[in-house]
Amino acid sequence: MSEKKKFNIEYEIKSSPRILYTFLNEANGLTQWFADDVSVRDQIYTFTWDDEKQNAKLVTLKENKLVRFKWLDDEPQCYFEMEIIQDELTNDVALSITDFATEETIAERKLIWDNQIDYLISTLGA
Repeated sequence: MSEKKKFNIEYEIKSSPRILYTFLNEANGLTQWFADDVSVRDQIYTFTWDDEKQNAKLVTLKENKLVRFKWLDDEPQCYFEMEIIQDELTNDVALSITDFATEETIAERKLIWDNQIDYLISTLGA
């Protein structure tokens, strides 16, 4: 099994960090763009896609700034993180995604993120 590598992608999002943040850490916000269903219990988020469940632990939370999840069944060094970056001069907001995938699946993972973020942007009406 080839080792997973970290990758990063950034998306410009026309939204306030405060509003965007609710879509990154609240179950009902995440359900609108990230997964078919999301439930939370004791910092463990259960994400459901097409009846397949995956559990992730919320490991880092910075209000209006960042969320980091760790898949419970993944390699120890792997996580996925969504960070809100706001340009101090222009106030432009970007969402920076950090994730891990094997060399062979990075392109595919990026496409999945592209699609998810498109959903997010249309949900925000941005």
